[in-house]
Amino acid sequence: MSQEACRLGYYTKVRRRARHLPFPWMGTSFSNGGLMVLCVILMVFSSFRPQVFESTRIATADFFSTPLAVISYPFQKTTLMLHDITDFAQLQADNLRLENDNIRLRQWYQTALLLDSENRALRELLNLRFDSSYTHIAARILADSGNTYVKSILIGVGENDGVKKDAAVMAGEGLIGRVVEVGKVTSRVLLVNDINSRVPIVVEDTGQHAIMAGANENNPHLIHVPEESEIFDGTRIITSGYGGVFPHGLPVGRVQLDKEGQMNIILFSDFNKLQIVRVLQKNTAKERIR
Repeated sequence: MSQEACRLGYYTKVRRRARHLPFPWMGTSFSNGGLMVLCVILMVFSSFRPQVFESTRIATADFFSTPLAVISYPFQKTTLMLHDITDFAQLQADNLRLENDNIRLRQWYQTALLLDSENRALRELLNLRFDSSYTHIAARILADSGNTYVKSILIGVGENDGVKKDAAVMAGEGLIGRVVEVGKVTSRVLLVNDINSRVPIVVEDTGQHAIMAGANENNPHLIHVPEESEIFDGTRIITSGYGGVFPHGLPVGRVQLDKEGQMNIILFSDFNKLQIVRVLQKNTAKERIR
């Protein structure tokens, strides 16, 4: 039998014998048993005199504090680094979410501005009054000529909507022009400030007739005014109805006299803010927006 087998058999016999011994340290080697007895004695002694070992514990803690700090330092740094990485990833996710929310808010803000502007234009159109024998078709402006020599706009209604040539076109405050070209679904409107525009008007206070002529400027002029006419600054101008193109009584603007005595017309409608217009028609369908 080998030495290793003998040692294994010895330890097996010791374990079997220890099962029948009254104390756990009996049946073990002398060193193990001595350590167990010493531990028991120290535990009992510390129970009655705990202050005896206090200085020892403190000294032991002081002795091992530096090695423990050195050992724990890499783990603390690693924990802090992982925490920072986690925080950075969370900040990136929050930043991306906020950017997306900001984009959606800007889109809703632009939509709200557009709707508010359109509502104001529609309210202005509702406040406009004209001859009850005329109906109207409301249309959005599709394009502006933007030409120095031509003042016209393109609107989104045409023959399919009952629009006819020479129909008067109104904005929220007053007359802006007449239809000069009609397509199936679009029409071109010549504005009253175009050099080719001539509108018969009447001075509301005195009943004096004249012609409002465009000059490719913001403000048209009054022409063919009799010399004896008394037209004062700020006098309101309306359409006279002569010629059969424009109905009588459409609001146009107010007279403004310049230093040379030239009579200009400050139009009620601001062409820079036009969005929706009305095309006046006889015997047309009910109002609709195209």
